[in-house]
Amino acid sequence: MTGAEHFAAPPEWQWWILGYFFFGGLAGGSYALGTLLRFGGDPRDELAARIAFIASFIALIPCPIFLTVDLGQPLRFWHMLLDTGPDGGLAFKPWSPMSLGSWALLAFGLFSFVSFVGALAEGGQLRAASGLARALRGGAGLAWNAIGTVLGLFICAYTGVLLAVSNQAVWSDAAWALGGMFLASALAGATALLLFLGRSRRDVDADTAYRLEVADRYFVLLEALLIAIFLVTVAVAGTIAKVLGVWIVLWLVVLLGLAAPFLSARARTWPPLAAPLLALLGVLALRALVIFSAQT
Repeated sequence: MTGAEHFAAPPEWQWWILGYFFFGGLAGGSYALGTLLRFGGDPRDELAARIAFIASFIALIPCPIFLTVDLGQPLRFWHMLLDTGPDGGLAFKPWSPMSLGSWALLAFGLFSFVSFVGALAEGGQLRAASGLARALRGGAGLAWNAIGTVLGLFICAYTGVLLAVSNQAVWSDAAWALGGMFLASALAGATALLLFLGRSRRDVDADTAYRLEVADRYFVLLEALLIAIFLVTVAVAGTIAKVLGVWIVLWLVVLLGLAAPFLSARARTWPPLAAPLLALLGVLALRALVIFSAQT
């Protein structure tokens, strides 16, 4: 597809959408990590799993706010969920990416909130919900976490798919790569967030932290591969100039974020929080340049 075939006007998304894409990815990725740690069944991983579920819901909180503000008419946000026509009912339109995303965000919010309350209760911060914590243990809890993870991973990838279904240059050129790239980036960012929080507390098990570091490097390798595919596809389409030029500074931040987990593994003199912070900045920079470069 050449640039002349792109006829849709830019959506003029602002920083609110960047915040939604960033925090939504961290929320979905953190929930998935918490589930994986809990599925392992190792008691040493339990603290890290609770931190992941707590971080997931806290990261999710600003997402509906950012989406609502970006609508232009925030008070009409409920129209995305309820049909205001004469027939009324729920406004669920599976063929509409916006409708599907809104309902997925709502459903994931339910799972994330329940797991958040359960994690607090297990940690002793919310004793009134101890019954819920017990209910989330065992097979029922694992099933709950599994469903929540599917929804969370959908949220991670959905932001890239939402761009891909547009007819905007860059986004539609790299349509099949964007969802995977955003998913891998979200998992890498969520792992960096969990490492940051774990190192800040200094009470996460050392073996758990090591496995998270290894997982982080695998996620980063996958992310780097998908970024390369993204660049190749936009180059073939003739629109790579839109993501270069003035955006080169953000690309440098992305590259530094990708390199941080590997550099910190070799240079143990790094401050313990430096690598995860750089990785999170790289995740944010990647979303910023993809969102805003296509609109210029």
